[in-house]
Amino acid sequence: MKEEIMKIPINYSEASEILKKQLKLSGSPVAIRFATSKDEIPEGVPEIDKTIRHCSMVGLARKEGRIFYATASKHECNGGAWALGLKEITDTLKTGEFYYKLGKFQSFAACKRTIDQVPHLNSGYTYATLYAPLEKTLFTPHVVLIVANPWSMLKLGQSTLFKLGGRINSEFSGIQSVCSDACAQTYLTGHVNFSLGCDGSRKFSGIDDSEMVMGFPAELIPEITESLKVVTAAPGSK
Repeated sequence: MKEEIMKIPINYSEASEILKKQLKLSGSPVAIRFATSKDEIPEGVPEIDKTIRHCSMVGLARKEGRIFYATASKHECNGGAWALGLKEITDTLKTGEFYYKLGKFQSFAACKRTIDQVPHLNSGYTYATLYAPLEKTLFTPHVVLIVANPWSMLKLGQSTLFKLGGRINSEFSGIQSVCSDACAQTYLTGHVNFSLGCDGSRKFSGIDDSEMVMGFPAELIPEITESLKVVTAAPGSK
């Protein structure tokens, strides 16, 4: 494996336990890595044995504790695979036809305006996506993804602002929430991002109607977990 560790070490197991306890999570935070070559896949981590969507893969790590990787051929959703840098964008997605036929937009043009602004990794950048519950990750993650209710998201937002204050500017469009909003955008910008979840992820990955999605760069794990302990115990916290 091509070795990569954080310059300042992070205890992923400890961080996961803090996140699960303080946020009252029903599943695990999910560690995700965009491997650029086969060398980045740890020995013993298997390739997923079926072809499913990225959001469903997240669900397997979150709810079943599975650790695995997925190359482009294992990604069923072309939009998700494109956003994650595994495949070229399809013609129907590029022109707006795909989401127009799903009834998401008034016109091809409205869809294209949205697609043109969807954050995505360069096509071919990613060899495989890696998934693991944060507490059991065998690789250095790029992004940590949280699926939780609005109360938990409130505490994550407060933890993000705890040290410096300010405002959180989240971006989403009601499509490609788990692949683009929470993963690709977070990786590319280095900022947290909150998303409402999309129809596809809610249908295929077990995101409940009462839950939202949030991604943050793995480098922020120490700051967010330390701040979270203070925020949830604050006198003004619900």
